[in-house]
Amino acid sequence: MEYITEIKQSNRKTIAFEIKEAGVLIVRAPFYMKRSEILQEIHRHQAWIDSHMEKAANRVKEREETVKFSNKEIRQMADIAVRVIPPRVEQYAQRLGVSYGRITIRSQRTRWGSCSSKGNLNFNCLLTQVPEQVMDYVIVHELCHRIEMNHSKRFWTLVEQIMPDYKMHRKWLKDNGNSLIERLP
Repeated sequence: MEYITEIKQSNRKTIAFEIKEAGVLIVRAPFYMKRSEILQEIHRHQAWIDSHMEKAANRVKEREETVKFSNKEIRQMADIAVRVIPPRVEQYAQRLGVSYGRITIRSQRTRWGSCSSKGNLNFNCLLTQVPEQVMDYVIVHELCHRIEMNHSKRFWTLVEQIMPDYKMHRKWLKDNGNSLIERLP
């Protein structure tokens, strides 16, 4: 299998291999290793490298074959989210006894929701594509930041008080969320 190899030597004790999606092998090696020793290590780990290169290539291919949401579909999701999310935020805010600022709906690749220090809430329009309880988990998560602006034990205890089964919904996002996000253009 063809790939590009980058060798990066630093003040480390062991050699490590990293596969990049674009068919690039990064080899991190100690300063003291000679180039010939590094090449021997690459040869010794060739089966592992080939296997992981193939997996990376398959992930790229799957991503390319993913049917993307159209701009119209994204606008429709945002329109639905604007109608559905604010009443749910209000309901959970009352239960938590917290206030909040502006609610914004966005099409985001990296976040399901966020809460600013001023109390403004942002939510991903893709929440319209997840089970209702998962949407509620994201809302509760962000509102709990109105009390604890971190992910400390106290924060998670607060989330659990409002939503005892939050771990199940968090896992759903972890297991299924990327397949939705990858459909964004």
